[in-house]
Amino acid sequence: MSEMDLETVPAEDFGRALTGIGVNLLSPDVRALAAFLKDVFGLPAYQLTDDFAIIRHGQMLMQLHSDGTYHSHPLLGVVPESPPRGGGLQLFLFGINPDEAAEKAEAAGHMVLEPPADKPHGLREGTILSPEGYAFSPAVPKA
Repeated sequence: MSEMDLETVPAEDFGRALTGIGVNLLSPDVRALAAFLKDVFGLPAYQLTDDFAIIRHGQMLMQLHSDGTYHSHPLLGVVPESPPRGGGLQLFLFGINPDEAAEKAEAAGHMVLEPPADKPHGLREGTILSPEGYAFSPAVPKA
């Protein structure tokens, strides 16, 4: 996937290249979710439109789709009308400093659900909610 130009790859080629586990988040506002991911965590968005974006974190790719793109998919029927959409889902962003991310999130008015703390499993992590209520947890090894 690293040789692929994420800004210009055609959808069919992109889809055929995907492997492993894929993450796709539905959003009523793809641009706002992409801005949150960039502003708080420094994650770039590719092919950003009102309906779609590719997000990269290291070798991991995540897709954002607008609700409207799922109009004929049965998943849209089980998405709650009000947040949190991602209740029970925690997306770890390893290698992103949780203290810096929490500071940026608070400055932008986002909810820091769990302030950064050292955990017994060897990580310093926190949890920040996206505008839709998805739980993103930046984490680095404890000092």
